[in-house]
Amino acid sequence: MLTILNAVKRVLVGRPFRNDRLAHTLLPKRIALPVFASDALSSVAYAPDEILLTLALAGVSAVAFSPWVGLAVMVVLLTVVASYRQNVHAYPSGGGDYEIANENLGKYAGLTVASALLVDYVLTVAVSMSSAAAYLTTAVPALHGQQALIATIGVVILALVNLRGIKEAGSVFAVPTYIFMASILGMTAVGVYKMATGTLGEAPSAAFTIVPAQGFDEGLVGLAGAFLLLRAFSSGAAALTGVEAISNGVPNFKKPKSKNAATTLLLLGVIGASMLAGIMFLAQATKVHIVLDPATEFLLNGLPLPENYIQNPAISQIAQTIFGAGSIPFYIVVAATGIILVFASNTAFNGFPVLGSILAQDGYLPRQLRTRGDRLAFSNGVLALAAGALVLIIAFNADVTKLIQLYIVGVFISFTASQLGMIRHWGRELKLAKDKAVRRRMAKSRAINTMGFCMTALVLVIVLITKFEQGAWIALLAMFVLFLIMWSIRAHYDNVAKELAVDEDSSPRALPTRVHAVLLVSHVRKPVLRALAYARASRPSQLDAITVDIDPDDTARTVADWEKLEIPVPLTVLASPYRETVTPIMDYVKQMRIDSPRDLVVVYIPEYVVGKWWEQLVHNQTALRIKTRLHFEPGVMVASVPWQLKSSVDAKNFQDVQ
Repeated sequence: MLTILNAVKRVLVGRPFRNDRLAHTLLPKRIALPVFASDALSSVAYAPDEILLTLALAGVSAVAFSPWVGLAVMVVLLTVVASYRQNVHAYPSGGGDYEIANENLGKYAGLTVASALLVDYVLTVAVSMSSAAAYLTTAVPALHGQQALIATIGVVILALVNLRGIKEAGSVFAVPTYIFMASILGMTAVGVYKMATGTLGEAPSAAFTIVPAQGFDEGLVGLAGAFLLLRAFSSGAAALTGVEAISNGVPNFKKPKSKNAATTLLLLGVIGASMLAGIMFLAQATKVHIVLDPATEFLLNGLPLPENYIQNPAISQIAQTIFGAGSIPFYIVVAATGIILVFASNTAFNGFPVLGSILAQDGYLPRQLRTRGDRLAFSNGVLALAAGALVLIIAFNADVTKLIQLYIVGVFISFTASQLGMIRHWGRELKLAKDKAVRRRMAKSRAINTMGFCMTALVLVIVLITKFEQGAWIALLAMFVLFLIMWSIRAHYDNVAKELAVDEDSSPRALPTRVHAVLLVSHVRKPVLRALAYARASRPSQLDAITVDIDPDDTARTVADWEKLEIPVPLTVLASPYRETVTPIMDYVKQMRIDSPRDLVVVYIPEYVVGKWWEQLVHNQTALRIKTRLHFEPGVMVASVPWQLKSSVDAKNFQDVQ
């Protein structure tokens, strides 16, 4: 079974890389941009939809405010990008927000940021994949209703790609990401030209009348209207997710790492803001309308739409208006958008494993997460992220509107904490710096980070107020639970380290009084004789052989065979009135420890080495139970003596060929 799994692993993941190949996995800027920025760039595929959908609650008149909401999101995006350019220069190690908060605000703040980022990475994959599935159903309406299945398949495929290594994944994602950028910017240019020439048409949903939700009959008036505007802004702020991934991925850049990371951040900010501005402008110009439930919130000539009406996303409607439904440019835009949404999850697949590795090194996560796999990627982190995303996709049935309510809370917690940490960092550095030019540069960086802190703190408050009841509380609860889990893991590791520390009582000169060996015998066969030979070769102070009397006839044959071979080791038969094997052996060993507490007891257990998975089900089960129980006994060691069956030899030869 293991051989088959290993062969499948090699086909899916590829042959392992040596450690010296790590340098070859570093990324140039042209590859780093699609790898680390695809999440933030792809958000233009769903952030405008969420802004329009939220404003539509107050009717058609409220949708007219969407460009201003988009402008506010762009201002915050550019501010955060400018702030993170200071981060990557000051902390190029890859710890990102976690390292900044941990070093400048304390371990509690650091762990809070870490838990927020881990939850947000999982949500990034779930939201992006769910949105990609929605775009796929736009191009292929027959798939409508299968979004959860499509998103699940997408997560599995993306996890496999990332298991093959970060550079290989980047090469796969580079071309489609650049096609997406070109398609959106190109569509914007064509749309602006058509508007200037008076040939720009209206979106398919422009003719629909929006039925305002209860309480918004008069549009955006009063406190309710202001709250709805803030709620639309908080939904649109999803466009900022992924900005922090570059600061976490600085070690993956080619040298000079910090400079290349800062340049990539600048490109991300300019391109992302331009694309978002284009989509929001064209959505307003073509009168795109999007609602939560088209069958009840849309009216056409005063009548509701049919139940089977499928509402297309904003980019799809804009592309249809500009290029025409069924045209080649239309399909290019829709396909590129769907693909980039799949690849957007790759930002999380790069950030989550690296952060998990750093947390594992600090003792907050299991140590299996800190090591690289066969292809020099953090494989266990990739698998953990994929598992978490799949749970959310299935639980929320790949519903983007529901998932996005959980979104961005974590990333703005990390934004705010890291900017506050950077303010403290620059304050500390300014006290030590003497050169005036250096001090001016530090003061400028601190001013940028201060502006970033004020902006992100304000947005965090808005997000918490407007999204708490809609589902943000679930994300906060998940962060709190994850915080407690990581704190418990660290406490466990600390306690184990104290327990295992060498002291006077554990001096290597302290030896047991005697070594008492015990050989377990079921039948007198070759494995038992090999175990007997090994036990005798170790020259114990005393060697006993024991067998459990489950069946009197079998026991009699075993004793007869033992005596026939004239083995110079006494065979003790243990009574078992309840036909149970493990308990009599445990009672025998425990009595030995009571009689001679300073003796070392070594139990030799013959075991079969099998080559087929089903053979493991019919062999070694009793030995496994005995070993498990013996491991809990102090002063007792277990020596497993293997006997290779023919099937194991065949399996080994097959594995050597592979």
